[in-house]
Amino acid sequence: MKEQLNFQEGYTYHIFNRGNNYEKIFFEEMNYYYFLDLTKKYLLPVCEIYAYCLIPNHFHILLKLNEKDELPEDYRNGKRKLHQPFSNFFNAYSKAINKKYNRRGSLFQEHLKRNVIDSDDYFINAVLYIHLNPNHHNLNKSYPDYIFSSYRDYVKNRPGFLEKEYVLEQFGNIENFIFLHRKRLSDLTGLQDLLGLYNT
Repeated sequence: MKEQLNFQEGYTYHIFNRGNNYEKIFFEEMNYYYFLDLTKKYLLPVCEIYAYCLIPNHFHILLKLNEKDELPEDYRNGKRKLHQPFSNFFNAYSKAINKKYNRRGSLFQEHLKRNVIDSDDYFINAVLYIHLNPNHHNLNKSYPDYIFSSYRDYVKNRPGFLEKEYVLEQFGNIENFIFLHRKRLSDLTGLQDLLGLYNT
């Protein structure tokens, strides 16, 4: 795993960010759904999405940028840069939240964080960490019941925008997917340390 400043075609990333001064970025239920709608609008044209979790003051998304020949033409010919849809996404969300709640200033703490996924083990552990985040932050619902996470999309086989087949191939099957989540729940701090993530 390594942090990378610029997005590159064909790379898999764990992206995350939190609210400015640890403040909320989701204030009510409709905000989460709006964030997911913007995810589909801005990110799906340029990447595959494997997992996500939206926590009141931060988010995690695991995704893979499309190969160059799979990108829209404007990205292939260099007229648009790969960071642009991410910038548009978070700017659109921030502006909408600021307008709705009559707030000013930056919604997010700083620039988007992104770690390159450079091994199968890191990929699997990133999925586990993302889905177990509600327990890591002691929210009032444990990860299997947390609504704003992709875990339920897998175990309930809900239709959606995730590339579930690839993820389940990495885990072997849905049974092992469920088993490894339960197993890792007992060592969330160790999982966080393994991924090099702090306060996320």
